[in-house]
Amino acid sequence: MSSAPAPPPGGPPPPGRRQRLRARWADRHALPRFGYWLLSRGVVVLTTCGALYVLNGFLIGWANAYNVLTGITSPEAVRPQWCAWPLSLTGWAAIPAIIGAAAGHVITEQIQAHHARELSDVLDELRRLAEQPGSPPSSGGGS
Repeated sequence: MSSAPAPPPGGPPPPGRRQRLRARWADRHALPRFGYWLLSRGVVVLTTCGALYVLNGFLIGWANAYNVLTGITSPEAVRPQWCAWPLSLTGWAAIPAIIGAAAGHVITEQIQAHHARELSDVLDELRRLAEQPGSPPSSGGGS
């Protein structure tokens, strides 16, 4: 007669790898906007860019694929052109947009981190200081 194993004395067993991954994926909404975009839609964009590069690498050669992606070589100069044009457009539009978005996000985060007080609070304090009696005498020259 076999009996079921007794549960561990410390409570329920720790969650497995699959449960931890599922919980982390559910927590992606707590990320900043750029981090959330990178995990949700950015993966699709970057995967598409990578797939285009790999496809072109096999079809037109790796050096040509790099040159078309960076705009050094025109897609008309390589054969087959049908795969070089999307790669060229990706290198011209998508890659700079992603880099610009990342730079803009980093700059915005830095500005917000150094933005200590609201403008209305600063203006209220300046008005209060201007209305205080007994302001120091002017430094005009008169004896």
